Amino acid sequence: MTKTTWLLLLSLLFFLASAAATQIKVTNNPADQLVEALDNNRTAQKLKSLHDNPGLACIALQYIKAYQGDCGAVGGPNGKKPAESEFAQTFAPDCGVLVSTLSPITGRLLGCQSHYVDPSEAFSEILMKDNKSLEIISNKTHTEVGAGVTGTDGGAPYFWCLLFSNGNISSSFAVEGGVVKVTRPGCFSGANDDCSGAYDWSQTRRIWPFVATALLVVGHAFGF
Repeated sequence: MTKTTWLLLLSLLFFLASAAATQIKVTNNPADQLVEALDNNRTAQKLKSLHDNPGLACIALQYIKAYQGDCGAVGGPNGKKPAESEFAQTFAPDCGVLVSTLSPITGRLLGCQSHYVDPSEAFSEILMKDNKSLEIISNKTHTEVGAGVTGTDGGAPYFWCLLFSNGNISSSFAVEGGVVKVTRPGCFSGANDDCSGAYDWSQTRRIWPFVATALLVVGHAFGF
């Protein structure tokens, strides 16, 4: 077997591994897809879709991070939520949102679980968990929404958050310089960028044993 053939086989091997990784990677922005699922639900109920406000969405991501990866603190008897004062004191400044433009939060939905799911499934199975959730989603006073999605340090647990507001869509949650601060890990909607902050690295690790084994087999076959 010539050296050229060996290199071609090696290139093909890494191409296949890369293709497998691409199939499990979260593509585009799952926070945008979460908002899309919400709007599809609302329009099916003949309700208006909501303005996707990136300032509010960034705050939704900061809201998630306030839980510091504690999935047990979401809902249930041990549930808690960040203090209202954190919106003005921490969340808004971390996003570059002007505190003077903060509008009332008219609803919030937060869910957490140990494995990543498609955004549409997260919306229907995690966030729409009871009648109260349905009431929040169907509220006619909402004018805008922001979504945040993240996994702790890029892995489990996975948090999904929707924040709603009745603010003026042309002026609420305005940001300094017109650009929201992008913080990682995690994704927020309306940022006009792709985001793989909810990437399940545990699945990626499963690929590399295959790659290593295949390299050993090929190397042994050709005497390397």
